[in-house]
Amino acid sequence: EVQLQASGGGLVQAGGSLRLSCAASGFTSSDHAIGWFRQAPGKEREGVACISSSDESTYYIASVKGRFTISSDNAKNTVYLQMNKLKSEDTAVYYCAADVGDCVVKAPFLGISATLGQGTQVTVSS
Repeated sequence: EVQLQASGGGLVQAGGSLRLSCAASGFTSSDHAIGWFRQAPGKEREGVACISSSDESTYYIASVKGRFTISSDNAKNTVYLQMNKLKSEDTAVYYCAADVGDCVVKAPFLGISATLGQGTQVTVSS
């Protein structure tokens, strides 16, 4: 059973930075994709970024491209989401998720079979 533990959320001023971490375990396949979703109050959950373990390809939604960077540390089985130049509209609960295979090219980057971890709150004050 895949288990995901997200951490690193908090309160930050607009223009600031945060780094989220997702510790993953329980993969039965060597090829898997790990992504980040977010859900703001009153809005639908959206895929934000994804990284494929097979070739470390990365994918982002347009609104975060150039500001967010997803990366992985395979030795630690951890995926990071470095968030820079944060905006108030980035405020949301952020979830990491995982699935077998590679990221899907189009958002939300993971299929409906993806395992979702618990969320971590990110609040950006303007």
